[in-house]
Amino acid sequence: MNELNRRQMVLGTGGLLVAAGSADAVTTLPNVTGLAGDASVLINTPEENLRSLVRMTASLDPVDTPWWYNGTMYAIVGDQQPVPIMKFEGMEIYWMRQISASEYELTGNTVTFFRDIETNEFLETWSNPYTGKMLEVEDAVQGGGKGRGFSYATNGIRPMAFKDKIEASPLQLEWSFARDTLWMHNQTVYPPGMAPPRAQRQTMFAPINDFVDDSVRSLPSIFSSTVFMPWLKWMDMGDQPGHVVWHASGAKLKSIDDLPPEYRARAEAEYPARMTANPDKQ
Repeated sequence: MNELNRRQMVLGTGGLLVAAGSADAVTTLPNVTGLAGDASVLINTPEENLRSLVRMTASLDPVDTPWWYNGTMYAIVGDQQPVPIMKFEGMEIYWMRQISASEYELTGNTVTFFRDIETNEFLETWSNPYTGKMLEVEDAVQGGGKGRGFSYATNGIRPMAFKDKIEASPLQLEWSFARDTLWMHNQTVYPPGMAPPRAQRQTMFAPINDFVDDSVRSLPSIFSSTVFMPWLKWMDMGDQPGHVVWHASGAKLKSIDDLPPEYRARAEAEYPARMTANPDKQ
């Protein structure tokens, strides 16, 4: 029986999807709550685990893979109730290059614009409710350039610039499914020395039928994530205790042609170099 047919048969019987933990063993998830029957292994090597991550995140082919997202930013001050302070809309575009069976290199760009919490209009200025200051809003733009990407490998995800400074460890991903949808939990690895609090927990979703079809090089994924970060510098919060929390959801696109027209027009006008993640064009 070939691998594709084996996977289709297992899913047809309600098999439980598990995550590859090391070269010698498969780590079963301790708290899977999906609609699952008998435990079965669909990802049984570290290389399959990595390849599945690449298909969810970008593409097995070296091509631009854009994502579009929107969400809300919350301010957290002491023990006060979280306060929604602005909305945001953005694009991340990835380019994945295979180095070996156990490693890929990802380069990418991010362009995020902020919107008014009430009107949803693009923000040029923002009245800080904590300081009373009227501030000029700065777009959240990052990425680009050779050597500034990430190593996606069976021994973990690490920024290329800090690859030798972050201890390698087996790539741990949590995979689950229910009905016709599969999802993967993952978290961001940040370069050392960045100010706390800083964490991102992300979940990506894809149709099971596409996942088990090995001819699908880039899965039609959607995602939701929560990010914890210090105050943005342009907010001019000084020593005010607290931080912000971003909550975002979005989808992988076939190309930048699928971006919403208003967002695309502004992004192309203001950041044309960020509309590709091809490292040879950075």
